[in-house]
Amino acid sequence: MTLREAVNKYLKVGGGYGKSIPLESMGLSTEQTERTFNAFEEDYNIGRYLHFRDAAGQSYQINGYPQTHVSMDPEIQTIL
Repeated sequence: MTLREAVNKYLKVGGGYGKSIPLESMGLSTEQTERTFNAFEEDYNIGRYLHFRDAAGQSYQINGYPQTHVSMDPEIQTIL
């Protein structure tokens, strides 16, 4: 999944920026979700616009931590 695809899916599911959505709603397998969001998080230019949290729901290992939800800042549009 490219960054643009991830942002578009996030907006479709969440209805706007700044809203926390379950990572599982991105429609990827566990392996794909972890690989994709680990890569995004490791890239400073992308990762600074992503905010993860661990709550109820399907858990994924993102940068070595269990995470269930993600939110995105609107400024992510500047790097698409």
